[in-house]
Amino acid sequence: MKHTSVQIFGEVLFDHFPDGRRVLGGAPFNVAWHLAAFGAAPRFISAVGEDSEGEQIRASMEDWGLITSCLQTDPEHPTGAVTVSLVDGEPSYDIVPERAYDFVRAPEDVAPGGLLYHGTLALRGPVSAATLDELKSAGPDLIFLDVNLREPWWSLDQTRELVTEADWVKLNRDELARLSDAAPEHEGWLASDPDSRPALIESAQRFLERHDLAGLIVTLGAEGALGLTQDTDPVLVAPPQALEVVDTVGAGDAFASVTLLGLIHGWPLATVLERAQAFAARIVGQRGATGTDRALYAPFLVDWKL
Repeated sequence: MKHTSVQIFGEVLFDHFPDGRRVLGGAPFNVAWHLAAFGAAPRFISAVGEDSEGEQIRASMEDWGLITSCLQTDPEHPTGAVTVSLVDGEPSYDIVPERAYDFVRAPEDVAPGGLLYHGTLALRGPVSAATLDELKSAGPDLIFLDVNLREPWWSLDQTRELVTEADWVKLNRDELARLSDAAPEHEGWLASDPDSRPALIESAQRFLERHDLAGLIVTLGAEGALGLTQDTDPVLVAPPQALEVVDTVGAGDAFASVTLLGLIHGWPLATVLERAQAFAARIVGQRGATGTDRALYAPFLVDWKL
């Protein structure tokens, strides 16, 4: 099935680094950013504060060609922020609470049908959680859940319920184990190891069937990804062997954006995974999850005939 309309619901924020740098992000925002570059025209449903960072986000979206009609301005709560600190040389992340994206209201023109994407972080507050329920009640054709378990902003029961309500789910190997109560034996799940590959596939298959999903994507970091549907055999894809890694931030969001693109255009599962892996491999070769150079997307637009 092809989907002509796409709604992306969730957080947009700035990562604040100790040296004063600010990096625009948030998984749903990154996904919407890539989809806009690929010509999908998503509606990004979120909120920013009545502050300079909110103005910067809106201006960046307008410059990129992203639809801003569903980006709300909240005068009572500031724009989303993550404070990044270094502890013994390792980065630590504080996802600051009570931010604008915790208080997203439902748009007035919620329409049935189409594809609805959402993550898990923006559901930590009751206002945004209720808004997602309203978006779901409008009757989208397909709900795509991108699992991002961020401590302490998630619960097992809520996340499993979100999985059951979704049609397609994307998560990583560790998240599959946590939601399946499979730890610690999941540590042996290596796609590159023929002996452990069946256990990974079996666990993913059980998860797909238990939650009655149409499709499941399990990202495997440097080992690629696994994809399953109700109607096809499992598909494993691996990154290029000569892959140059500069920055892995945003790789999963890049993968998700092309997975959505495949659902929009009705690509076969193997094609979806191969193209999603190719784009994610390109993103990890640059600094940052997104960029403003459209040359990044040009070869994919040509190769994929978009």
